[in-house]
Amino acid sequence: MPKALRGMPRLCLFCGARSGRDRAFDPVVREVAQAIVRAGYGIVYGGGRVGLMGTLADAALAAGGEVIGVIPEALERAEIAHGGVTQLHVVRSMHERKALMADLSDGFIALPGGVGTMDEFCEILTWRQLGIHDKPIGLLNVDGFYDHLLALFDSMLERGFLADPTRKLFVAKPTIGELLEQFA
Repeated sequence: MPKALRGMPRLCLFCGARSGRDRAFDPVVREVAQAIVRAGYGIVYGGGRVGLMGTLADAALAAGGEVIGVIPEALERAEIAHGGVTQLHVVRSMHERKALMADLSDGFIALPGGVGTMDEFCEILTWRQLGIHDKPIGLLNVDGFYDHLLALFDSMLERGFLADPTRKLFVAKPTIGELLEQFA
């Protein structure tokens, strides 16, 4: 992974503004935050204080990490913008949010989440396919969360809607340690 020109390299994490029904992913997200901070990375994320986003930010801050949030004005109240992060950028639109998150980051990891997480993951993957960036992308497939999505990508490949090189533009691993190894 290239060292960021601004100092500490940063990973952008896409994850849910909800925690899920049984909150089973909360400890996983705390572990992810701690592992990323221990590995010497800062975190860029969606800027919310709720759901997995809030869990991620709080755990990284508690571990002494740099946490940069980027949140659009429209979501500032709905996702309760996290005022305690290292830096909080409030932008006008989702387009600006995704562009700034990409500019601030040296790699991307999708944790469990919903439609917003999928939107961010697919857009950053499309940007890599188009050559807009050449940064690593990963899916944390903890507890098989992304098994169906991976099967969909494999089906797209088998049916000729996806080229093999495109399918190889991201990696999926069940643990944050394995993803960070792939990124190194």
